[in-house]
Amino acid sequence: MITCSAPAKVIISGEHAVVYGKPGLVTAVNLRLKFSVWERDKKITKKSIINIEAIVKKYLTLKKIKYQNKKFDFKIDSDIPIGSGLGSSAALVVCATAALLKFYSGREFSKEIVSSLAYQAEKFFHKNPSGVDVSASCFGGLVFYRKEFEFLKNISSLNFKIPKEMEDNLYLIDSGRALESTANMVFGVGKLYNRRPKFIEEILGRIEKTTKRITASIIKKDENFFVKNILENEIYLELLGVVSKNTKGLLNNLSPYGVGKVTGAGGKTIGSGFILFYCKENKGLKGFLKQKRLTYYKFKQDYQGLIYEN
Repeated sequence: MITCSAPAKVIISGEHAVVYGKPGLVTAVNLRLKFSVWERDKKITKKSIINIEAIVKKYLTLKKIKYQNKKFDFKIDSDIPIGSGLGSSAALVVCATAALLKFYSGREFSKEIVSSLAYQAEKFFHKNPSGVDVSASCFGGLVFYRKEFEFLKNISSLNFKIPKEMEDNLYLIDSGRALESTANMVFGVGKLYNRRPKFIEEILGRIEKTTKRITASIIKKDENFFVKNILENEIYLELLGVVSKNTKGLLNNLSPYGVGKVTGAGGKTIGSGFILFYCKENKGLKGFLKQKRLTYYKFKQDYQGLIYEN
């Protein structure tokens, strides 16, 4: 049996803007998905795995790498909530790509190769993904990302991390699963862009500045500057129309304890996925979340990214 695992991701700033060539600041967090594969004479029916298998075989054939064409079975174990903006599909394609590469060829491949192939596989889920989710899940740690063109993506694994004194105040709070898919949300922003190009371009420009300011606040360990820009980021996401009325209400109810923003594609109808929340009053926040029976996770960065476990 071959098992690979990869972490969830949290977009700290830049969601939707990354689709239009703006930068995104993303980190891997310590919720993991495991994908195990072993030889077995079984027909695979899960379309996403069939797609990954085809991409892996095509790559091995193109690179003239010998591989044994054998049938397999697989198992997925995941701590990452599905459809909530934490990159469950990215973690799956990263793990499955790495595991199937090793299953067929008998060797482990670099994270750069796995990331490139997994990005192709993620299109099964999101049609036009930015690639940032896969990058964070594969490489781990903080990632500064910008897609210049489809063929040119600048991915910088940053050599610093969110300071512990700031990390200790960060939470991931579930506003409810979005009814819309990531692809639908990206399409919706695209329609708005076509109708109001100047307005949306201005918002995307402001998100870019916010992304850079948040990055600077982490380097400088400036809590107040970080909090200010997290709040601004949420305002811009609301202007893009990716935050539901329910989620806005939740953020308002959470305001006595700190500030937060939607992380990920968002959602318009009911839930908007997870909120990245910076808390200044931990005890009060936990009491509120318990009272409202809201799912939450303590935010903790992951620095390992993809792991070949066996």
